[in-house]
Amino acid sequence: MTDLTRRTLLAVAGALAAAPAFAQTTRRISIATGGTGGAYYPIGGGIANLISKNIAGTEATAEVTGGGVDNIRLIRNGRADIGFANAGIVVDALSGQDRFAGNPVPLRTLAALFPNRMHVVTIEGRGITAMADLKGKRVSTGAPGSGTEVIAFRILEAYGLDKDKDIRRERLSASESVNALKDGKIDAFIFGAAMPVAAITDLAASPGVKMKLIDHGDAVAKMNGTGSAVYSRGEIPPGAYPGHTTTVSTVDIYDLLVVGEAFDAELAYQITKLMFEKRADLIAVHRNMEAMTAGNQGALATAPLHPGAQRYLREIGALKA
Repeated sequence: MTDLTRRTLLAVAGALAAAPAFAQTTRRISIATGGTGGAYYPIGGGIANLISKNIAGTEATAEVTGGGVDNIRLIRNGRADIGFANAGIVVDALSGQDRFAGNPVPLRTLAALFPNRMHVVTIEGRGITAMADLKGKRVSTGAPGSGTEVIAFRILEAYGLDKDKDIRRERLSASESVNALKDGKIDAFIFGAAMPVAAITDLAASPGVKMKLIDHGDAVAKMNGTGSAVYSRGEIPPGAYPGHTTTVSTVDIYDLLVVGEAFDAELAYQITKLMFEKRADLIAVHRNMEAMTAGNQGALATAPLHPGAQRYLREIGALKA
């Protein structure tokens, strides 16, 4: 080795030793959604895509789950960072009631999203035209761990139906419920999601099947009782699904995107800002994201807004300082 070569190698080594070391790390975010037949999963995928493309050093993934109850448990146990859940389940988690009895979860809201619209679905030939007709029938009340299941139980109770004694209950996802209904394995199912629900659209469009949606909006008063009015009366209009020609009353409740109270404030700010600035991209994924507006965040967030979300909403004048 010549002296020149030796001096060159030593100079390079010295330069490398003096250079700062930059760790190439990627922060991974898990978004707990729901089943593939509802709205949570595609919207969660849209949010994950926005985060991965626009927040440096961060990679987000939408995970298929049982739904809102499971999502909150995953956040509590550190197995998910962000989750979808309806406002009623969030109230239960904050106060340690029902599925969270004795074990409250300190959640914070990143964004109030859209109304979760309950659907009571059957088909012609099953002898069901009203909620009372569910008695003695085979009914799916939603997947285990879903917000649908909790609300379905409360709807049945409001109509004086015992979930264990008055129906033969199955615990199926939206897609599973549709298949079971078409195959004659169940007579009806209850499912809640942003409208239109992909699985229900598929059912309504199936050849040889006449889908029927059952009124149940009268349950709202009893479901709210004397507590906070998290449930409201909504409707499914004619044309919402193929062949659907009537207006059907429903139970509605807002869906939220929630995190644990220890979620990083700067990241919460960036995600909230991104969702509102790229709102059009999320509407392209699911049109119900039109309901996510900056002006209604404070009123609809049953869990306190995360400080990062508050910071962004104050910056744009949507929250008072």
